[in-house]
Amino acid sequence: MTQQYKNVYVQDTATVSGPYEAKGPLGKYFDKSYDDLYNHEKSWELAEVRLLKDSLDILLHKTHLSKEQIQLVVSGDLLNQITSSCYAVEPLKVPFLGIYSACATSLEGAIIAANFIESGEVENAICATSSHNMGSEKQFRNPTEYGAPKPSTATFTATGGASMLLSRQKSSIRLESSTMGIIQDLGQKDPLHMGAVMAPAAADTIYRHLTDLKRNPSYYDLILTGDLGVYGKAILKDYMKTEYGIDIEANYNDCGTMLYNLANQKEVLAGGSGPVCSALVNYGYILHLLKKKEMKRVLLVATGALFSPTFSYQKQSILSIAHAISLEVVS
Repeated sequence: MTQQYKNVYVQDTATVSGPYEAKGPLGKYFDKSYDDLYNHEKSWELAEVRLLKDSLDILLHKTHLSKEQIQLVVSGDLLNQITSSCYAVEPLKVPFLGIYSACATSLEGAIIAANFIESGEVENAICATSSHNMGSEKQFRNPTEYGAPKPSTATFTATGGASMLLSRQKSSIRLESSTMGIIQDLGQKDPLHMGAVMAPAAADTIYRHLTDLKRNPSYYDLILTGDLGVYGKAILKDYMKTEYGIDIEANYNDCGTMLYNLANQKEVLAGGSGPVCSALVNYGYILHLLKKKEMKRVLLVATGALFSPTFSYQKQSILSIAHAISLEVVS
C-alpha cells in the first residue's frame, strides 16, 4: 500500500550512538555518543534503555516541547517484548504504541505516526527506535563469549537510540509518501547473511513505490536502504535489474555500508544492521543534508529480517519486510 500525505512534516530528530558508531564516518552528525557499551549502566539491556531515553530527552529539548505536549509515541526495538522502548517511554506518561518490524521498525513507526497526523487525530507524534550490539547478539545469535568466528557476510548490530518528531505544523521537510512492506520469503535460512534475506523485500517495496506513484528512480536524489550491508547491497542492485528491469545504481546507497568505515573497522564485517542502523544514518546524516538543501528528495527504505532463533533452529526460512517513506524539501 502506497499513501501520499499533505500535512505531515518533520520537525526535528535526535540521535545517540555507541562507541563504534561514533568512530565511523558519520559520527559528527550524532547529537550524543557514548565511549563505552555499558553507558554507565549495569547491563547491556539497561544501556539500550538509556540510549533511547537520551534520544527522547534531546528531541524534546531541540523542539522546545514538554512531554505533556506529545500526543503519541510509536517505538520498537529488538529486545524481547520491545522492553527497551517500554522502559524508555514510560517516564513520558503519553499514549504509546509498541511495534516490531526488526530492522525496519523505524519507518514502520514513521508510517503509523504519519497516518495519525494526516487523519487529524493527533497534531504531533514521535517515532523512535533503538538497538544495542551486545544485547542483540546475545539474544539472536550464539553468546558472544563463545568467541566463534563469523563469516564475511555477517553484519554488526548498531548501538544507539534515535527519534523523530512528526507534526502537522509546517517545516522545511515534508513526509510526502509511504509504502508499507509485504512479507517476503525466498527460502533463505542463513542467520549470518541478512543481506540476502532482506534484499528481495527491499526490491519489492521500491518497485511498488515507484510503480504506484509512476516515478523513475531518478525522481529521487537518493534511494537509501536500511542495512543490507556490502553483499545485500550488491544483491539488491542485481535483483532490481533482473526481476523488475529497474537500474538504481546511479542514486542508490545502503545505511549498513555508510555507518562504519568498512576498511578500518574490521569487526563490522559486511556492515551495520539493527533498527537503529538506518535510523542513525537517516535521522542524523540524511536530515542534515535535507536541512542544508544539499538534497531535495530522498526515498528511505528500512529493511528487516523477521528472525526468530527458535524457528531458525527448526530449519525454517527467515522472512523479511521493508517499509519506505519519501522525504521532500519544501520550497
